[in-house]
Amino acid sequence: MEVQSPKLQTPSSNESANISSFLKFGTWILLLGIFILGSSIIASSQPITGSKLQAQIVNLQKDTDLTHASWSVCVLDVKKDSILAEYNSRLSLVPASTHKILTTSTALALLGWDFKYETRLEYDGKLDSAAGILHGNIYIKGSGDPTLESETFKKKSDTIPLTDQWAKIISTKGIKKIEGAIIADASIFEDETIPSTWIWGDMGNYYGAGASGLNFKDNKFSLYYRSGPKKGDTTWIKKITPEIPNMKVASYVRTGAYLDNAFIYGAPYETLRYVKGTIPANKTNYEVEGSVPDPSLFCAQSLDSSLRKLGAVIDKPATSIRILKANAGNFKTEKRKRLYVQTSHTLDKIVYQTNIQSNNLFAETLLKTIAWNKTKFGEDQTGIDIVTNYWKSKGVDLKGFYMADGCGLSRFNAITTKQLSEILRVITLDSLLFKKFYESLPVAGKSGSLGKLCKGTIAENNLHAKSGYMTRVRSYAGYVTTKKGNLLSFAIIVNNYDCSPGEMKDKLEKLMIAIAETE
Repeated sequence: MEVQSPKLQTPSSNESANISSFLKFGTWILLLGIFILGSSIIASSQPITGSKLQAQIVNLQKDTDLTHASWSVCVLDVKKDSILAEYNSRLSLVPASTHKILTTSTALALLGWDFKYETRLEYDGKLDSAAGILHGNIYIKGSGDPTLESETFKKKSDTIPLTDQWAKIISTKGIKKIEGAIIADASIFEDETIPSTWIWGDMGNYYGAGASGLNFKDNKFSLYYRSGPKKGDTTWIKKITPEIPNMKVASYVRTGAYLDNAFIYGAPYETLRYVKGTIPANKTNYEVEGSVPDPSLFCAQSLDSSLRKLGAVIDKPATSIRILKANAGNFKTEKRKRLYVQTSHTLDKIVYQTNIQSNNLFAETLLKTIAWNKTKFGEDQTGIDIVTNYWKSKGVDLKGFYMADGCGLSRFNAITTKQLSEILRVITLDSLLFKKFYESLPVAGKSGSLGKLCKGTIAENNLHAKSGYMTRVRSYAGYVTTKKGNLLSFAIIVNNYDCSPGEMKDKLEKLMIAIAETE
């Protein structure tokens, strides 16, 4: 079979011109399509603007140190109540100490900035003033005051210990002999000073000191070590300050390199403390801080000692309501009379120190105080329920929010950056609350954990924020004012990054500077 080839036809001059015009027009259409497509691709890589803030977020998205991390950022315009930038803003993450924002702001809102704690000296039985004999006991009735003999509020002029001052007050009442005991009453709070979700490696250290109904001397003690010149050398405890009656310390600390890697282990009410790890070489007075086993009992023991120094006779050793109840079942005290009332600083000053120092003890006490304010009993779970319901009542969507303590030490806490930013925005709606809370936050380049950050940038002395840090967690949340005078609330949380904590801090510092530079 033969196949014929088709005949080729040569176009006319007019047809050639039409084809040429069509091809030119098609080429322009194709180029225009490529330009539009390319523009859309560029736009999608920077979803809001080409700003420095978006560029920093994109950089973090590409950062290999965050390949295995979960991280989030949310920036709100407070006045417009609109999101300026965000990434994973609805992802629940462990916040570390930025969690204190919820506790401190709720305490200010519900208790009032001028709230004060009152610790009372009381007695039961009969006082024979003529003979100078108290036929009964003296009680220290705690209110949960976290500032009682605290280093945070101690002035240089405060040279007389608090219990020595109390002893003098008691002696002026003519009491020379006490036929009973000095009894600590911490029953305003639950006996469980430590939240159930704190880890064993934290609770024996100073930052893991639990909140008692009678806190005293920050509920902590210090070990002072002497170390050897070489790695692996023995270390020696030179002294313990303050001395805690009946507390024993078993130390297995060795000389290490340059880092402090010593940890104290011990549970509440247990008088044995173990210390393990290493401290730097060639130290003569190296301090390692731990949590006091029973702060309320220690307070009673201190007053007992102060009274005895003045010559008072006390028949029975210092004890506590908790111990008496444990030993005697339903222990009940007689009606008491007041001897003296010790008043704390106002709450706004306590909140300021809580946020500036990131003080866990203060925050845990505030959570229990929030519960006490409503129910007359300071219990963690009640406080958590009150805090949660308070922010729900303000219209904050708390789906994905989980609260396990007041300070952020628990890894059971979880919150989204959208929720944190929204809570910060809602705080601004109450002018008095906002003023006191805003003043309590560390300031970039000036104070607290932000004191060395953002130097020489628009964020310096402008950005106010609470930081958070624990192993593999870095976070910041607070406020900054833009060049145009707009107030922004923001939150940043990173969990499980691969770089060093210092490197992660540097990355987030750049992000915060970019937030401050937002137009």
